Amino acid sequence: MQLRKLLLPGLLSVTLLSGCSLFNGEEDVVKMSPLPTVENQFNPQTAWSTSVGNGIGDFYSNLHPAFQDGTVYAADRRGTVKAVSLADGKEEWSVDLSEKTGFLSANRSALLSGGVTAAGGHIFVGSEKAQVYALNSADGAIAWQTKVAGEALSRPVVSDGLVLIHTSNGMLQALNESDGAVKWTVNLDMPSLSLRGESAPTTAFGAAIVGGDNGRVSAVLMQQGQMIWQQRISQATGATEIDRLSDVDTTPVVVDNVVYALAYNGNLTALDLRSGQIMWKRELGSVSDFVIDGGRIYLVDQTDRVLALSVEGGVTLWTQTALQYRNLTSPVLYNGNLVVGDSEGYMHWMDTSDGRFVAQQKVDGSGFQTEPVVANDKLLIQAKDGTLYAITR
Repeated sequence: MQLRKLLLPGLLSVTLLSGCSLFNGEEDVVKMSPLPTVENQFNPQTAWSTSVGNGIGDFYSNLHPAFQDGTVYAADRRGTVKAVSLADGKEEWSVDLSEKTGFLSANRSALLSGGVTAAGGHIFVGSEKAQVYALNSADGAIAWQTKVAGEALSRPVVSDGLVLIHTSNGMLQALNESDGAVKWTVNLDMPSLSLRGESAPTTAFGAAIVGGDNGRVSAVLMQQGQMIWQQRISQATGATEIDRLSDVDTTPVVVDNVVYALAYNGNLTALDLRSGQIMWKRELGSVSDFVIDGGRIYLVDQTDRVLALSVEGGVTLWTQTALQYRNLTSPVLYNGNLVVGDSEGYMHWMDTSDGRFVAQQKVDGSGFQTEPVVANDKLLIQAKDGTLYAITR
């Protein structure tokens, strides 16, 4: 979803084009950094791996595993949803959400794209066909299925009895967790050209905070669907359409009544949770979710630099540039290290104090697109071909 990924199928969402060129010759060609040489301080191990359908292939997708009560849940684009044991990867159940088309006919793909989310005895996953499914976590049976306002590209977020869905046409919808009925819809506005992907909302003190494709961050009262405030953190400026993309596709993070939000061609911004007023901003762009821990912000920017910044003013503490243009996943913190995957199937482990590499591991040949997920003592990551791995130190 970053600049170098714009050629992936369907990654740009376009409602109107002016006829200008999106790409201007050699200046838009980027070269992947060579694999850095790392002397491992420890050797990460694959505890187990298992296949979950056919994965996502070369399509943009936010499908990633979820974990709850000793079980891992994962899905592929076509419609397979599986539950496996965290301990050994053995299958507990599997269901197929693809559409049955009749005798001797191939099923139509469900085009699953947003999720998986595990909460309250259910598994939630959305699709490019504007469907949101709630499956019983015990056996995978469909508890309910709801048609939403547009493609469900971001992960469903469950809070206060609601399932929040941010659709590709700029709608934020709240569904009743119990039956999937649409409780309210808020229009967050939509520019003529945007990146393919949507910010998943975060929740705090009864509000949903979400980024929009128009460069704004919005706070909405969850029970009423009423807008509290909106704040622009990215302006549509520049000579080309790509330069003018202002999407806020990352999930905002709330810490100590401060909202941290990050735009593609905009700023890393700290906002007051109550009013939305800007406290500070730093010129930095990304579409990858970021992590805040111990007074530090860890992020991957749009050129795949990995950075650590202070929550006070966004001051750079360290920068790791050896992975530029390797199409990194969002970072996670695991066992005291910062971990990212890349498009060639490597996982890179960094020291959080200074960004030095402490381990490197070749895991999968098809590569990674979505971030690892921490599950107790294991790190889960799903490859583009659908293989699900559990990694341990």
